Amino acid sequence: MSKRFYDEFVKYNEAVIVMMSVLPMIATFAVNLIRQGLSVEPVVWKLLNFVLGLIILTVVFYIAGRIVVGKKRALFSDAFVISLLGTIVMNICLNLFGLLVGAILSLIVWLLLVRHYYETGWLGAIAVGIMAVVVSVVILVILGLFLTISLFLIGSFVLFLIF
Repeated sequence: MSKRFYDEFVKYNEAVIVMMSVLPMIATFAVNLIRQGLSVEPVVWKLLNFVLGLIILTVVFYIAGRIVVGKKRALFSDAFVISLLGTIVMNICLNLFGLLVGAILSLIVWLLLVRHYYETGWLGAIAVGIMAVVVSVVILVILGLFLTISLFLIGSFVLFLIF
C-alpha cells in the first residue's frame, strides 16, 4: 500500500468518523426537544440553516484550498471536515466566551484546522482564509447579479401582463 493511498484512506476515514459522530448527536438533540414539548419548526429551520451553511462553506473552503495549496492537498472531504468542525467550535466559542474572545478563539481554531487538514504552514492557512473571503464575496456578487436580473425579468413580465 503506497503512502499517498494510506494518507487519503486515513483522511477519508476521519471525515466519516466525524460525520458518524455528529449525526447521532443531532438526532438525540431533536428527539429531546420533541420529548420536552418544544416546537419542532424553529429547530428544523436552524438545522436547515446549519446544513446549507455547511454546504456553502465546504465549497468555499474547497475552492480556496485548491487555489492556494493545490489540488493534491485540498480535498473536498478535508474542506467538509474543516467546515463542520470549525462551525461547531465557532458556535461553542461564541456562546461561551462572548463576541470578542469567541471570535478570536474561533479564528485560531479555523486556522489550526486549515493548517492541519491542508498540510500547510501558518502563512498558507492565513492565505486560505483570505482566499475563502474573496471566493465568498465573488459568489455573493454573482448570486446577487443573477437575483437582480431574474427579479428585473420577472417584474418586467408581470408589468407586461398587467398592461
